[in-house]
Amino acid sequence: MPVNLELKVKIDSFNKVKSLLENNNAEFKGTLKQKDIYYKVSSGLLKLRIENGNQSIIKYLRDEKSKNRFSNYDFLNLNNYDGEKFFSGILNVETVVEKKRLLYMYDNTRVHLDNVKNLGNFLELETLVLFGKPDARKRFDAIKKLLKLDEYQQIKKSYRDLIVNSVK
Repeated sequence: MPVNLELKVKIDSFNKVKSLLENNNAEFKGTLKQKDIYYKVSSGLLKLRIENGNQSIIKYLRDEKSKNRFSNYDFLNLNNYDGEKFFSGILNVETVVEKKRLLYMYDNTRVHLDNVKNLGNFLELETLVLFGKPDARKRFDAIKKLLKLDEYQQIKKSYRDLIVNSVK
Protein backbone atom coordinates (compact mmCIF):
# COMPACT_ATOMS: atom_id res chain seq x y z
CA MET A 1 0.00 0.00 0.00
CA PRO A 2 1.63 3.33 -1.03
CA VAL A 3 2.18 6.08 1.55
CA ASN A 4 2.08 9.87 1.08
CA LEU A 5 3.01 12.78 3.32
CA GLU A 6 0.30 15.40 2.81
CA LEU A 7 -0.52 19.04 3.43
CA LYS A 8 -3.55 21.16 2.54
CA VAL A 9 -3.92 24.96 2.81
CA LYS A 10 -6.61 27.36 1.64
CA ILE A 11 -5.34 30.06 -0.73
CA ASP A 12 -6.94 33.06 -2.40
CA SER A 13 -5.20 32.82 -5.77
CA PHE A 14 -3.10 30.31 -7.68
CA ASN A 15 -1.00 32.97 -9.46
CA LYS A 16 1.86 33.26 -6.94
CA VAL A 17 2.15 29.49 -6.49
CA LYS A 18 2.04 28.82 -10.24
CA SER A 19 4.80 31.38 -10.76
CA LEU A 20 7.00 29.78 -8.06
CA LEU A 21 6.44 26.33 -9.52
CA GLU A 22 7.16 27.38 -13.09
CA ASN A 23 10.26 29.37 -12.07
CA ASN A 24 11.61 26.27 -10.30
CA ASN A 25 11.07 23.81 -13.17
CA ALA A 26 8.05 22.02 -11.76
CA GLU A 27 6.39 19.96 -14.47
CA PHE A 28 2.79 20.86 -15.30
CA LYS A 29 0.97 17.55 -15.82
CA GLY A 30 -2.42 18.91 -16.81
CA THR A 31 -5.87 19.98 -15.72
CA LEU A 32 -8.06 17.35 -14.12
CA LYS A 33 -11.80 17.55 -13.69
CA GLN A 34 -12.60 15.36 -10.71
CA LYS A 35 -15.77 14.14 -9.07
CA ASP A 36 -15.21 12.18 -5.85
CA ILE A 37 -18.16 10.21 -4.50
CA TYR A 38 -17.55 9.27 -0.86
CA TYR A 39 -19.33 6.25 0.54
CA LYS A 40 -20.23 5.58 4.17
CA VAL A 41 -17.80 3.01 5.56
CA SER A 42 -16.95 1.88 9.10
CA SER A 43 -13.27 2.94 8.96
CA GLY A 44 -11.08 5.03 6.72
CA LEU A 45 -12.37 6.67 3.56
CA LEU A 46 -13.72 5.03 0.40
CA LYS A 47 -14.41 7.01 -2.73
CA LEU A 48 -15.14 6.56 -6.38
CA ARG A 49 -13.09 9.08 -8.38
CA ILE A 50 -14.29 10.09 -11.82
CA GLU A 51 -11.42 11.97 -13.44
CA ASN A 52 -11.51 13.18 -17.02
CA GLY A 53 -13.73 10.22 -17.89
CA ASN A 54 -11.66 7.56 -16.09
CA GLN A 55 -12.87 5.91 -12.88
CA SER A 56 -11.10 4.39 -9.89
CA ILE A 57 -11.92 3.27 -6.37
CA ILE A 58 -9.62 4.73 -3.70
CA LYS A 59 -9.41 3.78 -0.04
CA TYR A 60 -7.51 5.86 2.53
CA LEU A 61 -6.31 5.14 6.03
CA ARG A 62 -4.99 8.32 7.68
CA ASP A 63 -4.72 9.69 11.21
CA GLU A 64 -6.30 13.14 10.82
CA LYS A 65 -5.11 14.21 14.30
CA SER A 66 -1.42 13.45 13.74
CA LYS A 67 1.09 16.30 13.36
CA ASN A 68 2.45 14.61 10.23
CA ARG A 69 -0.27 13.60 7.78
CA PHE A 70 1.05 10.31 6.43
CA SER A 71 -1.68 8.63 4.42
CA ASN A 72 -1.88 4.96 3.42
CA TYR A 73 -3.94 4.53 0.29
CA ASP A 74 -4.76 2.01 -2.36
CA PHE A 75 -6.67 2.27 -5.61
CA LEU A 76 -8.36 0.07 -8.14
CA ASN A 77 -8.85 1.30 -11.70
CA LEU A 78 -12.20 0.53 -13.31
CA ASN A 79 -11.91 -0.09 -17.03
CA ASN A 80 -14.96 0.66 -19.15
CA TYR A 81 -17.35 0.37 -16.25
CA ASP A 82 -19.74 2.80 -14.57
CA GLY A 83 -18.70 2.62 -10.93
CA GLU A 84 -21.39 5.06 -9.85
CA LYS A 85 -24.07 2.78 -11.29
CA PHE A 86 -22.41 -0.33 -9.85
CA PHE A 87 -22.29 1.02 -6.28
CA SER A 88 -25.77 2.58 -6.30
CA GLY A 89 -28.06 0.43 -4.24
CA ILE A 90 -25.31 -1.35 -2.28
CA LEU A 91 -23.36 1.53 -0.73
CA ASN A 92 -24.75 4.74 0.73
CA VAL A 93 -23.29 7.99 -0.61
CA GLU A 94 -22.01 10.24 2.15
CA THR A 95 -21.09 13.25 0.03
CA VAL A 96 -19.79 14.33 -3.38
CA VAL A 97 -16.78 16.60 -3.94
CA GLU A 98 -16.32 18.24 -7.34
CA LYS A 99 -13.15 20.06 -8.25
CA LYS A 100 -10.94 21.32 -11.02
CA ARG A 101 -7.31 20.44 -10.31
CA LEU A 102 -4.13 21.82 -11.84
CA LEU A 103 -1.48 19.14 -11.31
CA TYR A 104 2.25 19.84 -11.05
CA MET A 105 5.12 17.48 -10.15
CA TYR A 106 8.16 18.67 -8.24
CA ASP A 107 10.81 16.29 -6.83
CA ASN A 108 8.34 13.40 -6.47
CA THR A 109 5.72 15.64 -4.89
CA ARG A 110 2.31 16.09 -6.47
CA VAL A 111 1.26 19.72 -6.15
CA HIS A 112 -2.48 20.21 -6.54
CA LEU A 113 -4.05 23.61 -7.16
CA ASP A 114 -7.69 22.79 -6.52
CA ASN A 115 -10.81 24.84 -7.10
CA VAL A 116 -13.40 22.92 -5.07
CA LYS A 117 -17.10 23.53 -5.70
CA ASN A 118 -18.68 25.30 -2.69
CA LEU A 119 -15.34 25.50 -0.81
CA GLY A 120 -12.91 27.66 -2.83
CA ASN A 121 -9.22 27.40 -3.74
CA PHE A 122 -6.74 25.08 -2.06
CA LEU A 123 -3.15 23.95 -2.46
CA GLU A 124 -2.30 20.35 -1.62
CA LEU A 125 1.07 18.63 -1.45
CA GLU A 126 1.44 14.85 -1.65
CA THR A 127 5.00 13.60 -1.30
CA LEU A 128 5.30 9.90 -2.06
CA VAL A 129 7.35 7.90 0.46
CA LEU A 130 9.90 6.06 -1.66
CA PHE A 131 13.07 5.79 0.44
CA GLY A 132 11.63 6.00 3.94
CA LYS A 133 9.75 8.63 5.88
CA PRO A 134 12.83 10.76 6.77
CA ASP A 135 13.64 11.16 3.05
CA ALA A 136 10.01 12.04 2.25
CA ARG A 137 9.98 14.56 5.13
CA LYS A 138 13.15 16.23 3.75
CA ARG A 139 11.70 16.58 0.24
CA PHE A 140 8.32 17.66 1.66
CA ASP A 141 9.93 20.37 3.83
CA ALA A 142 11.94 21.62 0.83
CA ILE A 143 8.83 22.21 -1.31
CA LYS A 144 6.98 23.76 1.63
CA LYS A 145 9.87 26.22 1.97
CA LEU A 146 9.99 26.84 -1.80
CA LEU A 147 6.26 27.64 -1.88
CA LYS A 148 6.49 29.67 1.35
CA LEU A 149 3.77 27.67 3.08
CA ASP A 150 3.05 28.32 6.72
CA GLU A 151 2.40 25.01 8.48
CA TYR A 152 0.08 26.72 10.93
CA GLN A 153 -2.42 27.36 8.10
CA GLN A 154 -2.64 23.63 7.47
CA ILE A 155 -6.13 22.15 7.17
CA LYS A 156 -6.10 18.66 8.66
CA LYS A 157 -9.31 17.53 7.02
CA SER A 158 -10.23 16.02 3.69
CA TYR A 159 -12.49 17.87 1.26
CA ARG A 160 -15.08 15.28 2.26
CA ASP A 161 -14.87 16.43 5.90
CA LEU A 162 -15.06 20.10 4.91
CA ILE A 163 -18.18 19.52 2.80
CA VAL A 164 -19.89 17.27 5.36
CA ASN A 165 -19.19 19.80 8.15
CA SER A 166 -20.45 22.75 6.04
CA VAL A 167 -23.79 21.00 5.51
CA LYS A 168 -24.41 20.36 9.24
